Amino acid sequence: MLAMDYRGPYRIRARQKADPVIEHPGDAIVQVTRACICGSDLHLYHGLVPDTRVGTTFGHEFIGRVVEVGPAVQQLKKGDMVLVPFNVFCGACYFCQRELYSNCHSTNPEATAVGGIYGYSHTTGGYDGGQAEYVRVPLADIGPTKIPDQLHHDDAVLLTDALPTGYQAAEMGDIEEGDTVVIFGAGPVGIFAAKSAWLMGAGRVIVVDHVEYRLAFVQQYAQCEVVNFKEVADMALHLKKMTDWLGPDVCIDCVGCEAAGSALQRLTGVKLKLQGGAATVLHWAINSVRKGGRVSIVGVYGPTFNAVPIGNAVNKGLTLRMNQASVKRHLPRLIEHILAGRLVPREVITYRVPLEEVADAYHLFSSKLDGCIKPVLIPPGAAH
Repeated sequence: MLAMDYRGPYRIRARQKADPVIEHPGDAIVQVTRACICGSDLHLYHGLVPDTRVGTTFGHEFIGRVVEVGPAVQQLKKGDMVLVPFNVFCGACYFCQRELYSNCHSTNPEATAVGGIYGYSHTTGGYDGGQAEYVRVPLADIGPTKIPDQLHHDDAVLLTDALPTGYQAAEMGDIEEGDTVVIFGAGPVGIFAAKSAWLMGAGRVIVVDHVEYRLAFVQQYAQCEVVNFKEVADMALHLKKMTDWLGPDVCIDCVGCEAAGSALQRLTGVKLKLQGGAATVLHWAINSVRKGGRVSIVGVYGPTFNAVPIGNAVNKGLTLRMNQASVKRHLPRLIEHILAGRLVPREVITYRVPLEEVADAYHLFSSKLDGCIKPVLIPPGAAH
């Protein structure tokens, strides 16, 4: 099969690899019809995630058609169209029973924190991802969700990560009616967090970024205010000035370890790797939010240390909530929102790129070229 192949930082290609096979009775093999490139894939691409091994296939956002099932699989059959959450989870452990699917205790022997994730290095279990013609899906009765006939497949692929992550980012902010919500990052997750904040009752939504075309997109898509941080001398001061000197009620970090905006943070967190990424947005969020406010974090940071102003958070009485999204928990509500027309996630897709051109797609997305918001890879023979 053709698959994306990692050869080292900034070096990927499409090449022929062995087809995946059933390894356990509960496995399924899925023929991929759409696979996204996620902003967190860029952390792998840039060499910032430990134990990202040469030969790995990335891709944790994909949908496809079931072409084979193991003898123990009962919920799926050949021909079913499924969306596959980025979490690999067992559904039975202490954490899965509490719907903390991203913290599954059984699917990632490499860590006691995060569970398994498709295509996201051996620190999340070493599972090959879906930027390929075919992918092995373990625990096939637990993770995949059949795609309803009336759900557009471009919407379905965004339900595997980006939309649920943005939705959970807003949910973890405990947004109350009329709240002012500030979202850092105007990538797909930030865009969906902004849209979700309105659904949860926000009275004002402000998105912060520095890429003008992304700010223009989120302003139109989510009907929010925008701030270009390159035009602001002091982010905390600026946001307090915008909010009667109190600060926003909720701040949401949808950026993570490669945040721009601080030369010192970039040097120590990205270049020298003395901390697990640039903690710029964490500083902005903690220092900007009002006393007694909430900070929600879905931006990806590497293990294990970051220089975070925890004393400010304590003295301001803040609530900090964070996690990888537990996708399966959100799917019923999000599918309902989409079918009712309240959300149209496919509108963030700006490029459809053949899998053969995966290297160009990564360069396009990473370098923020040509108005790229969200690229989707189309494997050979897949339905467009």
